[in-house]
Amino acid sequence: MNKVSGVFPTFSGDGSKVAFVDNEFKAVWLADSQGLRKVYETKDRDSIFSPVWNQDPKKDILYVCMGPSFNARETVYICAIPNVSSCAMHRQQLTRGRFNDAFPSTNPDGTKLVFRSTRGGGGKRHKNLYIMEDTVSGEYGEGKITRLTNGEWTDTHCQWSPAGDWIVFSSTRDKPEHAPESDNGLDPGYFGVYLVKASDPSVVVRVIASGNDLAGHVNHPFFSPDGRSIVVTSDLAAVSVDPISLPLFLHSVRPYGDIFTVDIDADDVEKNKDVKKFNRITHSRYESSTGTWTMFSTDDPNAKWNQHFDEIQYSVTPLCIA
Repeated sequence: MNKVSGVFPTFSGDGSKVAFVDNEFKAVWLADSQGLRKVYETKDRDSIFSPVWNQDPKKDILYVCMGPSFNARETVYICAIPNVSSCAMHRQQLTRGRFNDAFPSTNPDGTKLVFRSTRGGGGKRHKNLYIMEDTVSGEYGEGKITRLTNGEWTDTHCQWSPAGDWIVFSSTRDKPEHAPESDNGLDPGYFGVYLVKASDPSVVVRVIASGNDLAGHVNHPFFSPDGRSIVVTSDLAAVSVDPISLPLFLHSVRPYGDIFTVDIDADDVEKNKDVKKFNRITHSRYESSTGTWTMFSTDDPNAKWNQHFDEIQYSVTPLCIA
């Protein structure tokens, strides 16, 4: 195992590349057979987050959120970074308007993109899911945006399944009536994980619930490559009673907790209602967040990393706040 300082890791569809954002939310880094390098950089901190690859590995494209993180009142755009591996440092803005658009994910062939947005959310900035019908044009020219979910809640952290039929997301739609509007300016919790049919938004199944008596977070769901498991980050297991002793992550809104996986039935969605069996992947007092999956592109998954870290020295590295 090797570790670099960064957040929001994302693997390309063939497992040959991994990208992530540094802890300042200022630059996007790429690790592949050519080594570790910076492929995009902004001028200010807290300006870029949540990179994700186009699901079609032939399209060397990353999608990122441009703007301040974790603040629904701020404007955030979704942008594409084409030809990532060439380090062209070019981006194309795909969404427009003074909305908070974030957490994009493409369909398997990379032609459409689902994201969450505050557009249509009113003064309370409720968040729902939308589909960008053309990842090339985005919201410009003949580009069209279609609304997928509609309610006074927060639907977020969406990801399109590898088969293209389902979209997994995190939501507060089942929070109890007594839940407060906010918790010291932040969301009140009660996040669960849901599946919605991409072609029929009336078909929604809750996979993991956040208990009515516990304002927990089950967030950042992500499909396994075969679409039969979902990884999530959750604080339902435990939180530290001594948080002052833990490292400070510069842009963390709140500690999420540990990584879990849950197996689902990709053929019968009804069997995925309120799944009771989980696999706990991490068990520590440190914050874990935004898990992801990959299929290794080589027989020895450590070969390139070990060679890279043994032979190459860097003049710059992502900043780690501890």
